[in-house]
Amino acid sequence: MDISYLPFANLLGIEIVEAKPELVVARLAVRKELCTIPDILHGGAIMSFADTVGAVATVLNLPEGASTTTVESKTNFLAPVPLGDTAIATCEAFHKGGRLMVWQTKITRNDGRLCAVVTQSQMVLKPEKKG
Repeated sequence: MDISYLPFANLLGIEIVEAKPELVVARLAVRKELCTIPDILHGGAIMSFADTVGAVATVLNLPEGASTTTVESKTNFLAPVPLGDTAIATCEAFHKGGRLMVWQTKITRNDGRLCAVVTQSQMVLKPEKKG
């Protein structure tokens, strides 16, 4: 899936590997400029990665003309992702409603270790009626 229209996702270097209405998988190479000290992926980068993947999942499930915005996000950090590794996001739905979608994104690293779990709520914004 091409996300070149998302400037922040491009700045981070997010690559969508798989994108279906029920599952989105993405990768993020851990570069020095995304790290904190001591050379591990910054928590804000992890949250931004998960937020982007959850938004992509929501967009795949929106009715025509609708858009989305994140209304809540909770992250549990479980293990570091070191410089030079790759963070892998796997996003699946908890709930896909007409007004709200709730997604869980698991962030792992190349060795399969679970690094973070993000639960995110996305509001469905209906198109405004003209006239």
